[in-house]
Amino acid sequence: MRILYINHYAGSFDYGMEFRPLYLSREWVRLGHEVLIVAASESHVRSKQPNMDGNRELEETIDGVRFLWLKTPRYDGNGIGRIWNIFCFLLGVWRKSGVLAEQFRPDVVIASSTYPMDIVPAERVAKKAGAKMVFEVHDLWPLSPIELGGMSPRHPFIRLVQWAEDRAYRLSDIVISMLPKAKEYMCSRGMAPEKFFYVPNGIDLQAWDQDQMPVPGTMENEIFRLKNAGKFLVGYLGAHGLANGLDVFLESADLLQRRDRAKRFQLVLVGSGPEKKRLQNRAREMGLENLTFFDSVSKRTVPSAIRMMDAVYIGLQKKSLFRYGISPNKLIDYMAAGVPVLNAVEAGNNPVEDARCGLSIPAQNPIALADAIEKISSFSRDEIAQMSARARRYVETNHDYRILAKAFLERISENPISGKG
Repeated sequence: MRILYINHYAGSFDYGMEFRPLYLSREWVRLGHEVLIVAASESHVRSKQPNMDGNRELEETIDGVRFLWLKTPRYDGNGIGRIWNIFCFLLGVWRKSGVLAEQFRPDVVIASSTYPMDIVPAERVAKKAGAKMVFEVHDLWPLSPIELGGMSPRHPFIRLVQWAEDRAYRLSDIVISMLPKAKEYMCSRGMAPEKFFYVPNGIDLQAWDQDQMPVPGTMENEIFRLKNAGKFLVGYLGAHGLANGLDVFLESADLLQRRDRAKRFQLVLVGSGPEKKRLQNRAREMGLENLTFFDSVSKRTVPSAIRMMDAVYIGLQKKSLFRYGISPNKLIDYMAAGVPVLNAVEAGNNPVEDARCGLSIPAQNPIALADAIEKISSFSRDEIAQMSARARRYVETNHDYRILAKAFLERISENPISGKG
């Protein structure tokens, strides 16, 4: 089978996020299929970009998977620059559609960018090639920019996104969702219910276990110093953005600092993002001696960094959007490492509760978080070991990319072409 995977933000270990397209494609190649990922040359989620060297397109093979990078302009933030970048990528795929259909001859075309407008050039390629059309949903656009970003439903860009989303649900042969509870919403936008299939985010457990790297020396030395001082370390590893509930983390540190005369707890933030400088300034103003910031670490260093913590935190803002479910890579990493999770997310699903590998608390509630930190620090070694084992089993069963890739392919194989896409 030849699979064309269109994902604006696709990345790799060297380039950075996002990793899902490469993980799935690598498994499909190992199973004997041919895959071509088409991605933009510029993405805000990557740590570095492909070197186009003045070319409008560039082919590259990464971990056995073919990539076609299409030239797009650089941008910062979520303003007009990002929108222009999106349209340049869509135009690039549209212009390339004939070549992709005739030379690559895909059996399956997957439209998989965060935004749904890539369904338009993907549909064009699928029609020319007589291929199945798959729409892979990461986030619900335009609901995400409306409910999280405060954009008006009447904004011209939002109207365009809504048109594209409705078209994708209506014309695709299969809809793959990373959100387990989104089926009802998707059906309300025109999707036939039998098209829906849930494939969450995952992890390459073999690489996780074999390719680990130690944390940087300065970070390692400081953490060892804190541990030698008898500190119970609660870590957050990931992006420092508005949606991540990190102000609650600071407010919980403040509560613990005032409660805990023995100074047992140290909260640790590892990562970068648009909110980091503000959070650092706020921590200084609050006089938080029990809070430590570290720079972001490479993906191969993440397992070592997580395992240096006694517990880990994940939080999101309290938003109705999450009623459709979540599938955060961060949580899967936490669970694969076997470290107890403090889950401050209110969503339509709860993997921490399902796996019984931590404590779930209300979102945006610093008192509940401080109480949970104190509670989890009192657990016995045997209780922690049982949590760790349950977390690992849950990930092995539900999030191993070898399993997810096969499930994805089986769904494609059993589903006929509708003739509409």
